[in-house]
Amino acid sequence: MNRTERLYALREELRRAGPAGRTAERLAEIFEVSVRTIKRDISALQHGGFPVWARPGPGGGYVVDDAATLPPVNFTDAEVSGLAAAVAAHRGQPFDSHARAALVKALSVMDANARERATALNNRVWIDRTDTPGDARTRHTIEQACHEQRVLVVHYRDRHGRQTVRRIDPVLLARTQGHWYLIGHCRTREAIRWLRLDRVTAAHLTTEPALDIPVEAVGAPPATAKAVTET
Repeated sequence: MNRTERLYALREELRRAGPAGRTAERLAEIFEVSVRTIKRDISALQHGGFPVWARPGPGGGYVVDDAATLPPVNFTDAEVSGLAAAVAAHRGQPFDSHARAALVKALSVMDANARERATALNNRVWIDRTDTPGDARTRHTIEQACHEQRVLVVHYRDRHGRQTVRRIDPVLLARTQGHWYLIGHCRTREAIRWLRLDRVTAAHLTTEPALDIPVEAVGAPPATAKAVTET
């Protein structure tokens, strides 16, 4: 096998070995190369970000981090096209950039033929985005507040055009009737409020932890509403 194939096979061999690891001598025997070559390959994997380390002492060897011992996830070209369609339809909405990053990762682990088939299928799916996304920086700040559960200061324009500044304990993000909403405890009103994201003109993240408010405090969702985990 060539070096690229050997590096990939070496990664998989170390994953299969788990916490027991493999010595350089054993790896050299498996791949029929010298110990020096194995050490160069391990160094290349380390520089490429693969979490392998040398365990010294008797019974030592090369061991990978526990997280890297999980089996690889394989995507079909149709599955990746489904992800691409969902990401395209979600452009400019909450967690959009994270979704696009996940799609790039999925494409990067596919073999060349499957990636070409996925690209060909993607060209047969059109998305017409008629909605105008809000400011990306504001959206990312709101995402961060929900993720880290920190108090958020928002500048909000209501349906009558009145501007207010509110301190919000974020509870959840919801999409209904064609709009995204930030739902949280408004410290100005001391009540749960629904704030349309396209009416948030600015948002600032504070260092103050948000109140731990259960989702149930928002009220019962309509029968047609589902959490993302339920879709």
